[in-house]
Amino acid sequence: MARTIARWWAHMRHGTFSARRAFPDAALARIEQAIERSEQEHTAELRFAIEASLPIEDVRRGRSPRERALEVFAHTGVWDTEANNGVLLYVLLADHAVEIVADRAAAARIDDGYWREICTTLSDAYRAGDFEGGTLAALERIGRLLTAAFPRGTGTRDVDELPNRPLVL
Repeated sequence: MARTIARWWAHMRHGTFSARRAFPDAALARIEQAIERSEQEHTAELRFAIEASLPIEDVRRGRSPRERALEVFAHTGVWDTEANNGVLLYVLLADHAVEIVADRAAAARIDDGYWREICTTLSDAYRAGDFEGGTLAALERIGRLLTAAFPRGTGTRDVDELPNRPLVL
């Protein structure tokens, strides 16, 4: 019960301002540039989404960060890339939660243990207050995994199927 109340309170306290404080415009621009650089090395699509909190009704019903990440994955079209190799890095600040959702081809080629390790490391960075640095390191690690699984061949033209700008929900 105390855990439920604490979660409810955390979601009440975190508004859009929490996301903007953790990720000011300059940080979002650097994260966007990191995604652009990463996508020059592989044929996958990478998306970063930040959400300060869930609606209180979702918290009351016990909606998990994973469930919300799957919904964002679907609504943003990360699942709908031509090669089925889109990856979403989702952050829910109120829960201090990080989720990675990989489409079919990416999930088949990259072991889930790598995704969990990145999420744990990024959560630790966020707890230490290193939002931008932690995110950039996580994106670099994801990029290396995607480059190994989906290398961009010489002369391959980049078709950017998804926006590189971080999505602040």
